[in-house]
Amino acid sequence: MKLQELVRTLETRQEKKELPQISIGDTVKVDVYIQEGNKQRLQPYQGTVIAQHKAGIHTTITVRKVFQGVGVERVFTVHSPCLQSIQVVRRAKVRRAKLYYLRDRVGKGTRLVTRLKE
Repeated sequence: MKLQELVRTLETRQEKKELPQISIGDTVKVDVYIQEGNKQRLQPYQGTVIAQHKAGIHTTITVRKVFQGVGVERVFTVHSPCLQSIQVVRRAKVRRAKLYYLRDRVGKGTRLVTRLKE
């Protein structure tokens, strides 16, 4: 078997089938496995999707949240085995592909217009 076929087989095995339609501006809740010593637990991470990189199995989303007054951004590989689930909490109407301008805004300036129709 060729190397390319082997890689393709492994990628299709790891690819997640039941993923919601995620778009920029959505507020998502990501459940991530955290390793603490020899124990493993689930930690929810909820924030706004500010960027998305679509590359097949290497697709990533950048999620931003404000924790204790400090902006925290985290990049998640969507098909990673460390992710248990992704849920869309709220959808927003945006006019940009990347929401990096939210980094400079504070408080009410970070609000996005909620999209009512799916």
